[in-house]
Amino acid sequence: MKRIFIEDDNGDNYHIEDIKKFKNHIFKYHSIDGKGDNSLHEENGRYFTVTQEFYNLVKSL
Repeated sequence: MKRIFIEDDNGDNYHIEDIKKFKNHIFKYHSIDGKGDNSLHEENGRYFTVTQEFYNLVKSL
């Protein structure tokens, strides 16, 4: 299986272990009407601001 990395708010690469779980969480808790809500997602001590650009990136994975 392909390893998926995204950049956190500090500019560091983060390996997503379970892309389906990650995407579902972002869509359920960090969006409004299918758009990024600018909230902060924390995962394993890494932070991701869920802008529309980030939301679109996650959606494309």
